[in-house]
Parts: sequence; C-alpha cells; structure tokens
Amino acid sequence: MAAAHSASNATRQWTNPYAQPAWRVALWSAAYGCVLAAAVPGNAVVIWVVLAHRRMRTVTNYFLLNLAVADAAAAAFNAPVNLVYAARGDWYFGAAYCRFHNFLPVAAVFASIYSMTAIAMDRYMAIIHPLKPRLSSAATKVMIVCIWGLAVVLAFPICFFSAVHALPRRTLCYIAWPRKQDDAFMYHIIVTVLVYVLPLVVMGIAYTIVGVTLWGGEIPGDSSNHYHGQLKAKRKVVKMMIIVVVTFALCWLPYHVYFIVTGLSKALTKWKYIQQVYLSVMWLAMSSTMYNPIIYCCLNSRFRAGFKHVFHCCPCVRESGSLDELELRGTRLGPGRRRAEARTLSRVDTGLRGTLRHHRSTQKSVVSACHDDDRGPPTVQGSPGDLCSEPR
Repeated sequence: MAAAHSASNATRQWTNPYAQPAWRVALWSAAYGCVLAAAVPGNAVVIWVVLAHRRMRTVTNYFLLNLAVADAAAAAFNAPVNLVYAARGDWYFGAAYCRFHNFLPVAAVFASIYSMTAIAMDRYMAIIHPLKPRLSSAATKVMIVCIWGLAVVLAFPICFFSAVHALPRRTLCYIAWPRKQDDAFMYHIIVTVLVYVLPLVVMGIAYTIVGVTLWGGEIPGDSSNHYHGQLKAKRKVVKMMIIVVVTFALCWLPYHVYFIVTGLSKALTKWKYIQQVYLSVMWLAMSSTMYNPIIYCCLNSRFRAGFKHVFHCCPCVRESGSLDELELRGTRLGPGRRRAEARTLSRVDTGLRGTLRHHRSTQKSVVSACHDDDRGPPTVQGSPGDLCSEPR
C-alpha cells in the first residue's frame, strides 16, 4: 500500500506541467502551420525571382534576397520545432539540433535586420548623395558575408552553452549559462540592443531624412514627366521598405519585451498563463517571416509578375503578362546617360533647399527615367550600382 502511494506521488511529481489540451494544441498547430505554409514558399519565390532574372540582381534586391534566405530558414527550421517544444515541454530532437535550434533564430534575425539596415543606407546614399559612388555587386556580396559572419559571432554563445537534460518523464533543451539568471538576462539585453534598438534607430534616422527629401516639397517649375517618374519610383521603393521595417519592428517588439520583463521578474514565469503568452509572442515574432513576400507582391510590379508566374495554375491568379516583364521592362543605360540620370536626380535634394541652379539645362539632359506605374513606360534598368537599378 505504501509502495503504491509512493508510486502515485512519483507520477504526480513528474507529470508534465506543460502538457496542453488537444484542442489548444490543434489551434496553435494551425497558427504556426499558417506561418510555415506562407513563409517558406513566399520567400522561395522571392529568392527565385532575384536569382533567375539578371535584371533583378540589384543592390537592393541582393539584400532582399539575403533577407528572404534568413526568413525562410527561420520559418522552416525553427517555427515548427518551437511549437512542439513550447506546447509539449518535451525535447524530441537531440543535442545537436538543440544547439542549432537556439543558434538559428538569433543569427537569422541579425541577418534580416542588418540587411534592412543596409538597404536603408543604400537608399539614403542614392537619394541624398546621388553623385557619390554606390555599392557594386561585389561589395554588396562582401557585405552580406560580413553580416552573416557577425550573426554567427553574436549567436555563438547561445549555441555553445546549449545543453540537453533528461528528466524521468521528459527531456529539456536549455541554455546552461555559467551564471544562470545574470548571464541569460545580460545576453537578452545585448541581443535586444544589437538586433532591435540600434538598427531601428539607424533606419529611422535614414528614412526620416529620405522622407523629408522625397515628400517634403517639389522643385518649382520642374514639371518634367521624366523627373516626376523618377521621384515616384524612389518614393515607392522607400515606402515599401518603410512598411517592411515597421512590420518587423511591430512583430518583434512583444518578444523582446517578454524576455526583458520575465528576466526582471522571475515570478512571472510561474504564472498560470505564461505558456500561452510565450506561444503568442513567439508566433508573432515568427510571423514576421511571412509578411515580406506579401508586401513585395503588393507594392512591386516585378515581384508581383514573378508570383503570378509561379502560382499561375491557381484559379484565383490571373497572369497579366508574360514572364518577360521581369526581363524586358527596362533597357540599360550607357555611361553618359547614367551621369545625366544622376545629375537630374541630385536636383531632388538641392531643389528642396531652394536651389534652382541649372534648372532647365539639367532637365533637358535626361533621355529616359524610372517610371513606377504598373502599366507605364518602360523603366530604366542600370547596373546594380546605378540610381535607377531598383525595380518598381
């Protein structure tokens, strides 16, 4: 009788406290499944559009490609495992994947947000300092490698200290910091500053200056269709990237707040509904991986054409044109015409400061421009470093 009572106590002691009702697991599975189903194919299409079409290989698009790779990896390898572990409280995937599981989110988020930061600085240089040298294709690739190198350095500690611990009725994947609470909290603060606060401040300043320049006024008397086509194109690209950045910031804010608050107040981790709060903030953070392809498709005609081509078999998708739209809606400029294009765009900045020098002479030197209407004239397509290299 005593033995039976002891066994009953042991069973009660080792009952999994994280087990949830089947209906709740089903709801969370559907929510995380939607992220996985949208993020992986969507980002794969973005990767294909950039890599498979020569004229899409611009500085901005290379960074968008890097962003898509990071988002696709996080969605494919992290989101479903996060759901299983958070919903069940039992680690089924071994010690090696435990290290990878903890390493990947930090590295992927770092690569994502610093790709967005690089785009912001490229837009800043293109619009505020259009006559200064731009990033070349080779320099862009080197920057992407450096971004991933720094991401690995930042994520290495969390990978190094990851460990698996087997309990009688479940297995844990956790980070065995030397000083448990202090090190964990300090690391989260460092991550929050480096992969959230700092890059968002930099992008906020850059896009504020760019926004004031592009939307702050018009050059008096300059009603050229070429000039207004360029201005519209620049505005649309900047607007798209601002939406991408704001979406990222909103999705990841609750995640960072959660870890800071629970780090300051350990009692909150014992709260009855803390598991549901964690699943919610983690879902919102993971959902950031699926929004970017939707934004590109809605606001960029070339990416939209690529999505229509890939999903043309769906009855709800109508292909408005051939895939050649991605390749042929632009012609390359010779060096002389590129310089003329740069001189005209530089007037966006000087005109807003009341400088009207070379007002008509520069305007007449423009032969073609970057229009941004979906059915407007062909866009000018330059090399990755050209002012007109960004797609519509």
